[in-house]
Amino acid sequence: MSWQDYVDKQLLASRCITRAAIAGLDGNIWAKSDGFEVSKDELTKLVQGFEKRDILTSAGVTLAGNRYIYLSGTDRVIRAKLGKVGVHCTKTQQAVVVSLYEDPIQPQQAASVVEKLGDYLVSCGY
Repeated sequence: MSWQDYVDKQLLASRCITRAAIAGLDGNIWAKSDGFEVSKDELTKLVQGFEKRDILTSAGVTLAGNRYIYLSGTDRVIRAKLGKVGVHCTKTQQAVVVSLYEDPIQPQQAASVVEKLGDYLVSCGY
């Protein structure tokens, strides 16, 4: 499966995710959904936020030019929200899976889809 297939067939096809991207921990985009114009700088800052959450608590999470309010996170998961749009990201050994979801999708639904893919990528060495 290509990286684009993971975005299209695993994340978007779940109908729980509206926009998604997979990028390396260096911020380089491996695949993304149409219209999700997330930048390398935004992804690099997001990846840094897994280690240094204070970066995100003060400045929020910026993706595709939109600033989301940081809600919570761990060394593996970041959650944020802006209005009706939620953000759920998971970090693997070599990549970060970034997703946006919108009401009426519940945060747990999006989290399940994104984290399952993350766990699978970890099991494959990514």
